[in-house]
Amino acid sequence: MKRIYFFWLISLLCIAAGGSSQAETTLEKIDKSGILTIGTRRGSPPFAYINQNNDWVGFSIELVEKAVLPALSKKLNKQIKLEKKESTPQTRIPLLTANSVDLIAETMTDTQARRDSVDFTLTFFVTGAQFLVKKGSPIKGLQTIANRRVAAQQGSTNARIVRERVPTAKLLEFPDQPAAFQALAQGQVQAYTNDGIQLAGLRAKAPKPDDWAVVGDFFSYEPYGMAMRKNDSDFRQAVNVGLMDAISTGRYFEIYEKWFGPKGEVPYPLSAETKRFLQMQVVPK
Repeated sequence: MKRIYFFWLISLLCIAAGGSSQAETTLEKIDKSGILTIGTRRGSPPFAYINQNNDWVGFSIELVEKAVLPALSKKLNKQIKLEKKESTPQTRIPLLTANSVDLIAETMTDTQARRDSVDFTLTFFVTGAQFLVKKGSPIKGLQTIANRRVAAQQGSTNARIVRERVPTAKLLEFPDQPAAFQALAQGQVQAYTNDGIQLAGLRAKAPKPDDWAVVGDFFSYEPYGMAMRKNDSDFRQAVNVGLMDAISTGRYFEIYEKWFGPKGEVPYPLSAETKRFLQMQVVPK
């Protein structure tokens, strides 16, 4: 009798273990709640920020709204709503792994190191690292920052590259872009390094834009992708389908023109080379 009970107990434990190992996928989570939760930024114009009306807006947010949400709604055969949570370079991967958000949609560079922790969509924006300085500054690029105080965001690829390539630079890392810019404005640092498009956005939103200059050639390649939990191929495919449809139909370029065109929030012309690169990511249906 004891032997029968022992095997019965082992069977129950095996069934329980087998059931618990079937983790809920992101698509199942979204289907159950009817909500896609993204991690994004509050102060990173024009990608994601809070505007004067206290609305959360930006290029990456609109790309989710007009490309990703329709694809998910079609995939799940129901209307999916969008919820936004703040993410930073320090919190975005932990937010994903803790299931607090489903997708990071902001200015996150797709790197080999980050791919150890998360998966990425196709590239939706391309830029490179530069410097924001006071107009007239002697800093003109990476080759002129030795022994100078330079601000960067914690956990950014820009900070890593400066540390590796100019070890004599006095690098100060800040939790977010507003804090780094404040340090620059107050004279605590002599330059702030970030991706060129983010610096252009920061300059455009400054009280006196003409007081500042974005300088230097790109010293990094920064392909932005939307990040998600690893090994969730069905969700990744659904998001990529939405992005590819937006590129192939031209909707992506309409959204780009709104935010980065001559009359956009931050003029940042799309080169023919980058446009072709984006289009080449679209696989045939």
